[in-house]
Amino acid sequence: MAPDPNSASGSGTAREETSLKVPSKDPKKKDEKKDEDLSDEDLALKQQLELYVERVQDPDPGLQKVALESMRQEIRTSTSSMTSVPKPLKFLRPHYGTLKAYYEIMADSDLKKYLADILSVLALTMSAEGERESLKYRLLGSEGDIGSWGHEYVRNLAGECAQEYAKRQTEESSIEDLMELVTQIVAFHMKHNAEPEAVDLLMEVEDLDLLIDHVDKTNFKRTCLYLTSAARYLPGPDDMLVLDIAYMIYLKYEEYSNALQIALFLDNMQYVRQVFTVCDDLLRKKQFCYIVARHGITFELDDEMAADDEDREALQEIINNTKLSEGYLTLARDIEVMEPKSPEDIYKAHLLDGRASAGASVDSARQNLAATFVNAFVNAGFGQDKLMTVPSDSSSTGTPGNWLFKNKEHGKASAAASLGMILLWDVDSGLAQIDKYFHSNDNHVIAGALLGVGIVNCGIKNDCDPALALLGDYIDKEDSSIRIGAIMGLGIAYAGSQNEQIRSKLSPILNDAKAPLDVIAFTAISLGLIYVGSCNEEVAQAIIFALMDRSELELQEPLTRFLPLGLGLLYLGKQESVEATAEVSKTFNEKIRKYCDMTLLSCAYAGTGNVLKVQNLLGHCAQHLEKGETHQGPAVLGIAMVSMAEELGLEMAIRSLEHLLQYGEQNIRRAVPLALGLLCISNPKVNVMDTLSRLSHDTDSEVAMAAVISLGLIGAGTNNARIAGMLRNLSSYYYKDASLLFCVRIAQGLVHLGKGLLTLNPYHSDRFLLSPTALAGLTTMLHACLDMKAIILGKYHYVLYFLVLAMQPRMLMTVDENLKPLSVPVRVGQAVDVVGQAGRPKTITGFQTHSTPVLLAAGDRAELATEKYIPLSPILEGFVILKENPEYREDH
Repeated sequence: MAPDPNSASGSGTAREETSLKVPSKDPKKKDEKKDEDLSDEDLALKQQLELYVERVQDPDPGLQKVALESMRQEIRTSTSSMTSVPKPLKFLRPHYGTLKAYYEIMADSDLKKYLADILSVLALTMSAEGERESLKYRLLGSEGDIGSWGHEYVRNLAGECAQEYAKRQTEESSIEDLMELVTQIVAFHMKHNAEPEAVDLLMEVEDLDLLIDHVDKTNFKRTCLYLTSAARYLPGPDDMLVLDIAYMIYLKYEEYSNALQIALFLDNMQYVRQVFTVCDDLLRKKQFCYIVARHGITFELDDEMAADDEDREALQEIINNTKLSEGYLTLARDIEVMEPKSPEDIYKAHLLDGRASAGASVDSARQNLAATFVNAFVNAGFGQDKLMTVPSDSSSTGTPGNWLFKNKEHGKASAAASLGMILLWDVDSGLAQIDKYFHSNDNHVIAGALLGVGIVNCGIKNDCDPALALLGDYIDKEDSSIRIGAIMGLGIAYAGSQNEQIRSKLSPILNDAKAPLDVIAFTAISLGLIYVGSCNEEVAQAIIFALMDRSELELQEPLTRFLPLGLGLLYLGKQESVEATAEVSKTFNEKIRKYCDMTLLSCAYAGTGNVLKVQNLLGHCAQHLEKGETHQGPAVLGIAMVSMAEELGLEMAIRSLEHLLQYGEQNIRRAVPLALGLLCISNPKVNVMDTLSRLSHDTDSEVAMAAVISLGLIGAGTNNARIAGMLRNLSSYYYKDASLLFCVRIAQGLVHLGKGLLTLNPYHSDRFLLSPTALAGLTTMLHACLDMKAIILGKYHYVLYFLVLAMQPRMLMTVDENLKPLSVPVRVGQAVDVVGQAGRPKTITGFQTHSTPVLLAAGDRAELATEKYIPLSPILEGFVILKENPEYREDH
């Protein structure tokens, strides 16, 4: 029966491809359909196909060939759409076994390969789960174009390829034929706008590098968008690998801004330098500098990255953020909010009934301290207010020192430091105005002035290091409040700079037996901030020794919690790198051991969205412990820190925290509001707002205080009217409780942060990048809030100023090629996730058109509403340089 090997074979339709693994289904020979049900056309088709099946088994190769050709034609023409099983496949189902059996006895020839192709397609509907017959016959069939059999066939093959690959990996057998097929499938998917499917297949067969050769100008953006979005849901180290590939593709197509963002996400300075070196357009480099500056990392340019000295200085100036204050004030003038606000404007006491406002007329130190903070938060960065910067000739109030002395002892420190907050980012005028406090003979005032200098310099780098010059001399003074002011000031001014000079000044304090505990605690935090995410061995060593030297008594002090936190900040977001230090922490005194463990774990995996770590932390929160255990607080905060990475995890974390509220012990309930505050920071979600509103009336005053502060955090800088109303009502509800009233005032200040122009959200660039210094500042402040009474309501209220690290203008400021503000129309609307969608979907919905500069709320996205300019950054946020579109023609 063997056909003549020399007979004309069906080589005209060569279509074979690399093999991969995929599942198939077994012949179920059921054709109970009676012929009577079929229409005449269908009946004719059925008989026709049955005839072909018989002819295929004919000994004459000529007839076989004609039959196979015709059968193939029928199948081909019908598989174009795959909404239902195509008729030819349906009618051929009963004959699948017959054809398979005949195939086995056929002699090798081109006709046999031909039949294999047809069997491969029939296996699509026929073969049993897990048999992978479609793939088996595909590999035995003729080499040729798989796409001609339709999309569904290719998708099925891709699925079988993945399974087969996994099987061969375990058996360690060869995968060459398989990889050839994979290459074909990927090429097909990439041509037909199915980039996600191509990427998924390559991830399954662990060969993403193939992708780089298959992307082209038309689909690389969609491919990279899918890669970067998928990276959040992949287990390590796959996530890094995927981002690496996306980085390579962006570089290949000269989308340098996107490449830079991936480099920053990977925290790979090598890549950042590469982007600067490869790109030779000065304007684009300026845009990179704005992106780096917004991310808040310290970065030095060298000759390779910018050859010309003048250019390099101009670029370095942008990275150093020197123009931030100017841009922010331009925004403020544009929105017309330059007028300074007083705390009374924020409290709006006249809207409440008599009892609350009556008590407010008496000057109490606690209320004045609250007013100091409210004033600092509301007028942050505006350079003028009604309490601290009042000119001395104004009426009878006399000198601006007046407000300062309405505060008691340590209250004066916060008052003096608030001047730094008001003059935020404006280094020259800030230092000039704070200078007068250095000549005070009150130590608290000097301490506040030192902290103020640190705050003014927050996020602004300067070649002559004014902060270090001013604060360096005060680190070793006698008075501990002065020392704390200087140390905390350095930590805020040089956060993320990894400045060796400061390390050599601060490290000795940690191991100084005579230094008081509070000085040591703030030193640990400052070193943690300066070396945030650097995994620096020496600093870690110094903090570990400081922890080991603490006596039993000291370990019970509330401030001791800052030591493990300082250690954790060194490993912020660095995942496995923390393991060695975590091992060491297991040898600490059992009072602090678990606390340290939780803090290290939550910092190391912060912003990674690692589900296993969230489970681990939830496990610690589920235990019911004896009194005096404190480690569950950081574990709860850890859940928020880890899962804030992406929206899905965030929603799930909010639900888990609701459960903890119902079943958790008291120390867990106190931390839950803070965790909710971190998850929705500057993004007031209604469900979270309601939960916090409920908790703000809790019987446990610590829970209520945490909830009130968190209401301030979720509304930070949004001017949210609903939260403002809630807080006003709370202020009258708690008018007799000084501590809670203080918290309400702080929250009111936060909601109106920078008169609504600032945000505390550490995420930027469409929630893609996480600024390490911002998260470090928030974490420090939240850890302090775990013991409200001792720290925030005690004499260390100035830890609230750590929030300055996360303050950023929530603006889009468009500038021209000379970096001067340029007003253009933009559409601002709710961002839409368009990953993997077909065509060119709209990226924003429900937009309004404004002219820049504009404010962006959480979850907003902007796009230019004019063709006249081309933005140099793919994401319109912060400072964006526009260059004129050469192809733009005005319509007359």
